[in-house]
Amino acid sequence: MSADRLRTAPSRPRAALLALATGLALSGIAAAPMAWAAPPAEAAGVDIPYETFTLPNGLRVVVHTDRKAPIVAVNIWYHVGSKDEPAGRSGFAHLFEHLMFQASENHDGEFFDPFKQVGVTDQNGTTNTDRTNYFQNVPTTALDMALWMESDRMGHLLGAVDQAALDEQRGVVQNEKRQGENQPYGQVWDKLTRALYPKGHPYHHGVIGSMNDLNAAALDDVKQWFRTWYGPNNAVLVLAGDIDVATARRKVAQYFGDIPAGPTMAQPSVDVAKRSADTRETMEDQVPQVRIYRAWNVAELGTTDIDHLQVLGSVLGGAKASRLDRRLLHGDRLVDNISAGAYGSQLGSNFVVMATVKQGVDPATVEAAIDEELARLIAEGPTAEELERAKTSFRAGFVRGIERIGGFGGKADALAECTVYEGDPGCFRASLANVAATTAEDVKAAGAKWLDVGSHTLTVVPGARTPLAEEPAVTPAPFTPPAPDAKYTTTRSRIDRSAGVPKTASFPELKFPEQQRATLSNGTQVILARRPEIPVVQLSYEFKGGYTADLDRTPGTASFTMNVLDEGAGGLGALDFADRVEALGASLGAGASLDGGNAYVSALKENLDPSLALFADMLRRPNFDQTEIDRIKATWIAGIAQEKARPSSVAMRVLPPLVYGEGHPYAIPFTGSGNEDAIAKLTRDELVAFHRDWVRPEGATLIVVGDTTLEEIVPMLETHFGDWRGTGPAPAAIEVAEVARPSAARVFLIDQPGAVQANIFAAQVIPPTNDASSTRFDMANTVIGGDFTARLNMNLREDKHWSYGARSSASGTLGQRPWMASAPVQIDKTAEAMAEIQRELADFADGERPATAAELARAQAIQTLSLPGAYETAWSVMSTIGGNVRFGRPDDYVFQRKAEIESMTVQDLAGVATTIDPKALTWVVVGDLKQIEAPIRALELGEVQVLDADGKPVGR
Repeated sequence: MSADRLRTAPSRPRAALLALATGLALSGIAAAPMAWAAPPAEAAGVDIPYETFTLPNGLRVVVHTDRKAPIVAVNIWYHVGSKDEPAGRSGFAHLFEHLMFQASENHDGEFFDPFKQVGVTDQNGTTNTDRTNYFQNVPTTALDMALWMESDRMGHLLGAVDQAALDEQRGVVQNEKRQGENQPYGQVWDKLTRALYPKGHPYHHGVIGSMNDLNAAALDDVKQWFRTWYGPNNAVLVLAGDIDVATARRKVAQYFGDIPAGPTMAQPSVDVAKRSADTRETMEDQVPQVRIYRAWNVAELGTTDIDHLQVLGSVLGGAKASRLDRRLLHGDRLVDNISAGAYGSQLGSNFVVMATVKQGVDPATVEAAIDEELARLIAEGPTAEELERAKTSFRAGFVRGIERIGGFGGKADALAECTVYEGDPGCFRASLANVAATTAEDVKAAGAKWLDVGSHTLTVVPGARTPLAEEPAVTPAPFTPPAPDAKYTTTRSRIDRSAGVPKTASFPELKFPEQQRATLSNGTQVILARRPEIPVVQLSYEFKGGYTADLDRTPGTASFTMNVLDEGAGGLGALDFADRVEALGASLGAGASLDGGNAYVSALKENLDPSLALFADMLRRPNFDQTEIDRIKATWIAGIAQEKARPSSVAMRVLPPLVYGEGHPYAIPFTGSGNEDAIAKLTRDELVAFHRDWVRPEGATLIVVGDTTLEEIVPMLETHFGDWRGTGPAPAAIEVAEVARPSAARVFLIDQPGAVQANIFAAQVIPPTNDASSTRFDMANTVIGGDFTARLNMNLREDKHWSYGARSSASGTLGQRPWMASAPVQIDKTAEAMAEIQRELADFADGERPATAAELARAQAIQTLSLPGAYETAWSVMSTIGGNVRFGRPDDYVFQRKAEIESMTVQDLAGVATTIDPKALTWVVVGDLKQIEAPIRALELGEVQVLDADGKPVGR
C-alpha cells in the first residue's frame, strides 16, 4: 500500500509492462553495435491476447488467458488519483486506498485475512496522481473468494468506515509520509512538482498529501469521496491467468452486477504545463553528495511524442553505455551515477536527468556537460547503432515482462493501464510499434520540441534537513457528489452476502519443473528446468566463496570483484562490452552474498549463442582494467557514504560485527561493500587473485531455466565453457565458527539529527539454515513478524499506527543465521515502540502468548497454499534451485518442506519460539538522539552506547 511519488515507472511507453523494457536500460544494462552481432534468428512474436466485456453498471472487464500456472491475477483500477483532489483535501485518494484494506460491511476484519487463508501472492495496492489500483494473485479455486471480497469493498464499504478506522489509517499514512521524507533526497519529488506545476494544477501537490489536510480529513468528507469515485463505472477489472472469458463473464456478473453505478466524473483536461523559462533552486538535506535533478514537463501518455522521448532517454542516459554515462561517468569522471528518462502520466509527463556529483567536482561543470550532450543529441540525432540498441532493449524488456501475469508491471497491469488511460487494452501494441518505427529525425524532433527551455533544476546539497514547509492551508469548499449516472443499470443480486466470504474447498497441487542434469567437461554440473512460455533463457553460474571469502583479504574484495566482471571482458573495453550486450537484448552481471557468488545472463532465445559468448568472456576473461578499477573504486566509496546516510543501510553495516563479534566471517557490513579505507587500497592483483580462487568451474553449478533443452544448451555450453579450468588448487571451504549470544541485552544508538522517524532493529544469532529446526522456526517467525498479519505489524501499524510497517526475518546462511526484527516508527514513539517489541517477543518466546491454532493455520496457508503460484517466473524457479544448491538440498525439497509445514502443530512452534531470547537482544536504533536517547535509557533494556556510522563508540 503506497503512494507512487514518481507516478509511473521511468521511461515507460504507455503501458505498465513496457516499464520493464526501459527499466532495464535505466538500471545500466549494456548495449552493442548491431553491426557486430551475427544475424539473429527470427524474433518470436509476442503479445497479450485479451477479450473484453462491460456490465450494465459500467464495469469494464478485460480477460487474458494464460494456463501456465493454476492462478488468476485479479487487478482492479479505479480512475481516481491525487489529480482529482480539490484544494484542502490532498492525500484523500491515497488515504482511501488504505481504508479499502479494512473491514467491509459483510466482512469484519482486515481485507487481507481471507486471502492469507488461500495462499495469495503479489497482493497490494498503490495510488498515484492518476489512478488507484488493487491487485492479487490467487489460486484458481479461490477466485470466487477474491471477487466476493473486491466486490464487497466496491459496493458495501461505507457502513464499515467509522472514525476509529479513519484515525488508524490516517496515522499509518502519516508514518508512510515520514518514512519517505526521512530518507536522503526523500523530499525531492514533492519539491519538484511544486516547482514544475503552478498552484491549482492537478499535479502541483504530492500524492501522499499534506499533514494539515490529512489531519483535517473528516469522516463525512471521506465517505463523500468514496461515493463520488469508487463506482463500477469508474473502474476496470482485469482477470488474467487460469481463466476464460465465459467463466469471467458469469462470475463477474454474479459478484459485481448488482452494484449501482456512481456518478460519471469528468477527467481533467490534458495540461502538460509546458514551461516558457528555465528555473532553478537549491535545497539542503542530510546527504553525502550533491545531486542534480533537471526536469521538463513533456507530452502525456498515449502520444507518439512520449514514445519518441523514451528512445531519446535511452540513448541519452538510459543505458550503461549511454551518452551521459560515456562522458560524465567514464570519460570526464564528473559523477558517480547518472540517468535520464521519461515518467509518463495522464495529463502530462516529466523528463528527468539525475546526476550524483563526484566529491570535489563543481556542480556547474556537471550541468554544462549535460547541456552539451543533450544539445548534441537533439542537433545530430542518435547514430544508427544507438537507435537499434534502444529499440532492441525495449523489445527485450517487453518479452521478459509478459512472463508475469500479475503484480507490479505484469500483463494484468499493462491491460488495465491501457484501458483506463486510452480505452484500449491493447494500446501497448501501438507503443511498441512507435518505438520500433522511431527514426533519428523523430528523436531530434521530440527533443527539440520538449527539451529546449522550460526545465527546472533542483540541486540538493549536504546540510541540515528542514522539513518541507506545508503550503498555506485552504478551507475546502463544501463537497457534494454528483448524482449517480442514470444511464447505467444494475442486475439483481445473485449472491447472499449475509452468508459471508465464500469458502475455498480445494486447492491446486504444487508443481515444480522437472530438473535435468548434465556435467560439462570442466567439471561444472548443469541443472536445467525447462520453461518454454516465453522465448528467453536464463542462466546462473553458482560459485562458493562470497563475503566470507573476505576473511584475511581486504574487506569488500568479494563483492567488488564480482561486480566488476562485466566492466570489460575478452579484450573489449567496458563501454564496448556494454554495447554488445544491449544490442543482443541480453542482461548480465554478477554479485556476491554472504556464502557464495553467482553470475547470471538472461538471453533472448533468438540471440542465445552470442549472449553465451559474452557471458563466457565475462566469467573467463574479465579485463580488470586499472582505469576502470580506479573509476569504480571512487564510485564505490561514494556508495558507502550513501549507505551511511540511509537509516536502514547504516544499521546493516553496524549490526553484524555487534552480533557476530570482530573477526568472524559474518562480522562485516551485510551490504558487502566493505569500508572506505579498504576499498581505497584494494589492488588489481587482489581482484585477480579472488577471481582465480573463487570464480572457477570445478565444483560450480550452472542453473539453466527457460526455453531450451539439454540437447540444445549443453553443446553451446561446451563450446563456450568446456575447456575452462581453474588455475592452481581450489581454496579450502570457509569455516564459519559458532558464536555465543551476549549474556545480556545491549542497546546501541546512532544519531540522525532532525530525523522525523527512528529506525529500530533488534537482532541475535539463531541456528543455521541447515539446522533441523529451521523450517519450524521460520513458521514461528511468520506468526511473530514474518507477514503483514503477524503480531508485530498488527501491533505497531494497525493497532498503534506508530509505524508504516514492522517485520522480522532470518536470512539463509551456512553458519548461524542473523534474525532481526525491525520497525521505522514516528520519533516521539521510539521508546514505547521498543517496549512493545520487547513485550511481544517475550510473550511469544516465554510462552505467555504462544502461537494459537488459528495463527498456525494462517501461517501454514501462507507458506504452502501460495506455492502453486510462487513459481510463475523463471527467476523464481532459478532462485529456488540456487538455494537447493547452496544448502545441499534434494531436488524435491519444496515438496518435503511443504509436507513438514502441513504436519506442524502449535507445540512444534512453542518448541522453537524459545530460539528467540528476548533477554539477549542486540538493539540498534537510528534516530535523533536529542529526542530518543533519554526515553530509551529510561527503558533499562540493557547497557546503552552511542556509536557513529562506522560502529565506533562516540564519547559522551
